[in-house]
This record gives sequence, structure tokens and C-alpha cells, in this order.
Amino acid sequence: MFVSILTNTFTVCRDAAGIAGNIFAFGLFVSPIPTFRRIIRNQSTEQFSGLPYVYALLNCMICTWYGTPLISHNNVPVMTVNSIGAVFQLAYIILFIVYADKEKKMRMLGLLLGVFGLLAIIVAGSMQIVDREARWIFVGLLSCGSLISMFASPLFIINLVIQTKSVEYMPFYLSLSTFLMSTSFFLYGIFNFDAFIYVPNGIGTILGIVQLALYFYYKRKSVEDSREPLIVSHAQKVLMLRVYSDGNADTGHQGLSAYANELKSDCSLRLTGLEIATPFAPNYFSA
Repeated sequence: MFVSILTNTFTVCRDAAGIAGNIFAFGLFVSPIPTFRRIIRNQSTEQFSGLPYVYALLNCMICTWYGTPLISHNNVPVMTVNSIGAVFQLAYIILFIVYADKEKKMRMLGLLLGVFGLLAIIVAGSMQIVDREARWIFVGLLSCGSLISMFASPLFIINLVIQTKSVEYMPFYLSLSTFLMSTSFFLYGIFNFDAFIYVPNGIGTILGIVQLALYFYYKRKSVEDSREPLIVSHAQKVLMLRVYSDGNADTGHQGLSAYANELKSDCSLRLTGLEIATPFAPNYFSA
């Protein structure tokens, strides 16, 4: 009786974690949409690279194959989430190829064919393994290695954030989605007793925590650094601008524009043509 209740509880928890992982993964899959809106709008891939989408496609396809009943048991959520991810990545790659220049088109087409060729080799090779457990271990190791390398890719961004002390290149919602998805599938792997799932996703969870911690640390630090004491009052700045603009009219306006641009963020100045209007003082300067 107790064993039956425990088994049912594990099953419910496993299914709940798998569904949550699928939902959170959707946030990752749609994250490149702003990039491709820009590509479509500009009719060019500019300096963007298509390699991340090719690698993500390969990862999704290997994990989809691992989730099929031919390889592992009770891993339908793994199969569904990665098959959906593969569709998204393939759509991104097609869009990239459409708007890329000729050299990039040929390179991306070659990489895409290479991905499908490699997947065909993995599928055909694994099906040659008669022993089901050996087949599971073979594909599981490939899937685990692919996932670990995928989760390790943000290490470059983490290093960049530490060096620049800025979170500009680490979007919050992308980091949050990665953390939530990794945590969900980490729990899913534990409840399903599948080391090929909980080991890589456990690593992903740790890296997600690191990313979020760095984000909040450097975000808070940047906010604190941006708080400057108001040493010079608004009236004093206006007076400084008046003095700065004395002399030759042309050079005065040039110097005024440059100085106003430097100060506009912290004294609320509005530069319009050759006129500066302030919300607190009359227009001292006009053409």
C-alpha cells in the first residue's frame, strides 16, 4: 500500500515537473524572435551568427531521439519539448538563410545538411545496438553531453558580465527561463530516476542560479553607481551655460550644444535646434 502511494506520488510529481519544463522551455524558444524581427525588417542578417541555432537544432534532435520509446521509458515530456524546440530552431535557420548573403547561405546550408546527416548516423547506429540498455546508455551519453555543452555556453556571457560589470548582454527573462526550465527537468529526472536528464539539468540549474545572482548584483550596483549627488543646482547649471555661450555666436552655440548634451541627463534640459528649454527656468537661450 505504502509503495503504491509513493509510486503514484512520484508519477504525479514527475508529470508535473515535465509539464512545467515544457512551459518554461517555450520562453527560451521564443527569445530569438526580436532578433529575427530586426533581420526581417532590415532584410539582412547583419553581423548575427546562425551557429547557435544550428547547434540548438542538433541538441534538440538528439534529445528528441533520446525521449522516444525506442530509446528510453516514460520520457514523453523530453520528446515533446525538444521536438517543439527543433521546429523553432529550424524556422529560425530557414529565416536566417533567406536573409543571409550568398556566402552565409552556403555555409548555413552546409551546416544544416551536416546536422541531418549526423542525426541519421546517430539514429542508424543506435538502432544497430540490439541490447536495449546498451542503446539507452549510448544515446543517453550523447544527449547528456549535448545538454551539458549547451548549458555551459552561457559561461562566456558570465565571464563577459564579470569583466564589463554590466548585464547588458545577459537578458533577465532569458536567464530566468533557463533556470526554471533546468530546475523543472532536474526534478523530472530525479522523479523518473534518469541520470541522463537530472545530471545535465542539475548543472544547468546551478549555472542559472549563478546568472541570476550576477544579474541582480551588477544590476543593483549599476543603479547605485548612477545615483550622483546633486552638487550643482539647476540654477547654477543654467548660469554656467549662459557664461559658456558668451563670445562668438557660432562657437557659443556649438559649445552650448555639446555641453547641454553632456548635462541633459541629470539637469533635465531639452535641446531643440539652437534653443534650450528647461522645465524650471525661462528660456535664456534663443537663436
